[in-house]
Amino acid sequence: MTRKPMFAMMLLATTAWPSLAIAEAPADAAPAVADAPAAADDIVVIGRGETRQVQEISTRDFDLVVPATSPLKAIAKLPGVNFQSADAFGNYEWSERVSIRGFNQNQLGFTLDGIPLGDGSYGNTNGLHISRAISSENIAQVRVAQGSGAIGTQATNNLGGTIEFISSDPKREAGLTLNGTYGSDNTWRAFVRLDTGTLGDNGPSAYVSYGHFTTDKWKGWGVQRQNQVNAKAVAPLGDSGLRLVATFDFSDRRENDYQDMSLDMIHRLGYRWDNISNNYPLAILVSDVGANTGYTGVTPTNPAAGKTYPAPFANPDDAYYDAAGLRQDYLASVGIETAKDAKIHGELRGYYHDNHGRGIWFTPYVASPSGVPMSVRTTEYDIRRKGVFGSVGTSLGGFGDLTVGAWYERNDFRQARRFYGLDSRTVPTRDSLDFPLLPFFTQWDYRYQTDTFQYYVSDRIALGNLTVDLGWKGYDVRVTATPLTAGSLASGKIKTTDWFQPRAGLTYRLGANAELFGGFSQVTRAFTGSATSGPFATTQAGFNALGNLKPEQSDTYEAGTRFRSGIFTGSIAAYYVDFRNRLLAYSVGSGIQGNPPILQNVGGVRSYGVEATGQIKLPNGFGAFASYAYNDSRYRDNVFVVDPLTQQKVLLGGVPIKDKTVVDAPRNIASGEVTYDSDLFFGRIGANYMSKRYFTYSNDQSVPGRVLFDASIGVRFAVAGDRKVELQLSGTNLLDKQYIATIGSNGFTQKGDNQTLLVGAPRQVFVSLKTGF
Repeated sequence: MTRKPMFAMMLLATTAWPSLAIAEAPADAAPAVADAPAAADDIVVIGRGETRQVQEISTRDFDLVVPATSPLKAIAKLPGVNFQSADAFGNYEWSERVSIRGFNQNQLGFTLDGIPLGDGSYGNTNGLHISRAISSENIAQVRVAQGSGAIGTQATNNLGGTIEFISSDPKREAGLTLNGTYGSDNTWRAFVRLDTGTLGDNGPSAYVSYGHFTTDKWKGWGVQRQNQVNAKAVAPLGDSGLRLVATFDFSDRRENDYQDMSLDMIHRLGYRWDNISNNYPLAILVSDVGANTGYTGVTPTNPAAGKTYPAPFANPDDAYYDAAGLRQDYLASVGIETAKDAKIHGELRGYYHDNHGRGIWFTPYVASPSGVPMSVRTTEYDIRRKGVFGSVGTSLGGFGDLTVGAWYERNDFRQARRFYGLDSRTVPTRDSLDFPLLPFFTQWDYRYQTDTFQYYVSDRIALGNLTVDLGWKGYDVRVTATPLTAGSLASGKIKTTDWFQPRAGLTYRLGANAELFGGFSQVTRAFTGSATSGPFATTQAGFNALGNLKPEQSDTYEAGTRFRSGIFTGSIAAYYVDFRNRLLAYSVGSGIQGNPPILQNVGGVRSYGVEATGQIKLPNGFGAFASYAYNDSRYRDNVFVVDPLTQQKVLLGGVPIKDKTVVDAPRNIASGEVTYDSDLFFGRIGANYMSKRYFTYSNDQSVPGRVLFDASIGVRFAVAGDRKVELQLSGTNLLDKQYIATIGSNGFTQKGDNQTLLVGAPRQVFVSLKTGF
């Protein structure tokens, strides 16, 4: 055994987390593992009675990390979850990546209270990131299904798993919650939530919250900030067992970007190299030299700048003047639902999402009309989504509990590439955090209308110690791309239809303290509409040649056991995944150039692995938890393209990739925590290990493994009578390790040292004060 797997197994055996409990089984499920004490502050829940690998975290888990931490970063401790971000909070969207069992976030399903959040990518065409949808303080539960079998999820891309977020309900008692955080890099975080409490006897209740977050970048110059409003109202409808639920969420997020790096840049320039946003004249000089040398293709306007780059620049891609992401979102829903254990159970909910976004780069590749050798390039996003979903189920006696559900969405998405001018060589005339106006050039502008209809049928049958889940889902997704201005990209229509995607699973109870589970599921990923990803992100000729393009599809087989013995609770699962019709978007040139990618079916991927979770509940408030995941994901085919000169098929990039490891799929991931919690003091220390990751398909380039430590310690005390105050000190990356966090920020290539890496944040420390009235 090598040292790295040995480390992971030692971590699993010796490290930590408290309050892991077996989840309550649905009322219609056969009883399985004996009940553990079901406390409201349980941190991790293993899905008792589930026929697939499912785990959850709850509110108490968010209380032990830095406020405003992304819910996706909080689930990184679960087995098989690979999370990356270049900031301490996990909220910086350009760098945010999450993958499960080798499937990236574009191949995972995300929902909030059932509302689809889209594919989780930075340039999200059909949703929004969870950090913009809701403040972490308002999340009651996060449910992670590492397999692909969540057939009731509103998603058409969940090849490798689903992540479901559930918002907290209003509190029964009226009150005011106040949280404040200050720390490294001038970080400020303020959160206030007002709960009305239950009005009258079993009447309605509601809350509204406001959160403000701002931080300086940990390197370079610039800020990242967000203003966020969440509201939720719940109204029981008499004694019927039904309740009306309405939500509203608003987010305005504006963040300056970090410089994308390559390994060569890190070696030449160092981990703390970044955009030169504090030195506009230097950016102009570098752009002038890039034009004079012919590197950028811009017509030279200042020959006096010469052809020698100022040290330490090797070319204009070493550092840009500035870049930013701007996003404004409104998300609202209203619906009616029954209790989960009602004889006839179900829900019906409608939602609306409005997004206005810009991705901004100050680019030396296009000059301004004024003669300034640089301009502001945007990718512009405008989303208008409206949809409805619902389900109804009931017990059919010996035929089990049958549920039928459906979802429909109309998504009107508009995407454009525009350029805005700069009018001075000495001072910038545009702010990267403002939405720009008056473009001088529109490269392309397209509207994508997507109609999605999905349905599912599921049945849970209890046969003594055996419980069987059977079901399937199906959908029809149709996308129409229409050019609004003359553009070089593709337009037309494409659809994905697969009416039968089966799911089957079972659990078998082995006495009072253990159960076996296993299952099979099949999922097809629908095509989407976008100018920067998918079938339309190419030339018209390229799109017309995609007549035989097939949607990606995965078959997942998994089996495992859950068990408890005394103070120990654990689970272990094994899986095999057959991934077919893999789509490859081959990146050409640097990301800032925005060249259309090459898209084609390139064969399949075979994945198998093991996931283990263990927890010990110790006396006197101590606890220990650890998880370990082993994953082996490899390409099953080489990639060929047609040589334009010989018309013969040749290896893409001249290198084979068959049997190579999938990019961004670490072989080993392990996490662990030790925690302590008493009436007065609380704390935790955690570790997260990730092995080597490749960022080229041929595996000729990789970033090394790393172990990161973080910790929190706090005290609770009473002031002014019964009012509680909590003071917490938190630290991330405690050993101040230099490491590469995100890979693939500008996509992946066949081989070579691509500029697609983002460096992780150094040690950061924060102090939080929490109270309520």
